[in-house]
Amino acid sequence: MDTPQLSRALECVLFVATEPVPIKTLGEVLQVDEGQIQSALHLLEERLRTSGLQLVQVAGGYQLCTRPEFADVVARYVQPQPSKLSRAALETVAIIAYRQPVTLPEIEAIRGVQSDGVIRTLLQRGLIQEVGRKQTAGRPVLYGTTAQFLHYFGLNSLEELPELEELNPPEGNLPSAVRPQQEEP
Repeated sequence: MDTPQLSRALECVLFVATEPVPIKTLGEVLQVDEGQIQSALHLLEERLRTSGLQLVQVAGGYQLCTRPEFADVVARYVQPQPSKLSRAALETVAIIAYRQPVTLPEIEAIRGVQSDGVIRTLLQRGLIQEVGRKQTAGRPVLYGTTAQFLHYFGLNSLEELPELEELNPPEGNLPSAVRPQQEEP
């Protein structure tokens, strides 16, 4: 393989690599000696001088990365767009946050509708997790919130959740399943 072709093959390997690749590994993958890899790296570096990408030597290997002058543009693109939760998901995650640990049947009793699909979505998004099993018949799964939940809602801890009295009408107007649990004196 001539140096220009080796340089293009090297570019492909570095493009798909998720971390810096050592010269020895590049030589093994491309089946050439380290001297040929060095020449191909130099040629690649020259070809990328007018590109938005650059070849960098970091952490004992080589990696393709974006040029620093385009960092703002790239950051705007890769910044995850906050995805909105449906009303059902918000209701469910609120019940879990305030009543945790809580089971699916308890959630469904409060909401009055089936909630297994919403629970699945919240689990996939990492906002809730299984925290154990209730010691009752059938041993239903107990759910609680995660650190991702706190991050999503901009909280440092669950203590920052608003008091239920701030969110709900007077207790006399609430179904018993939603009323805050009273502690025995």
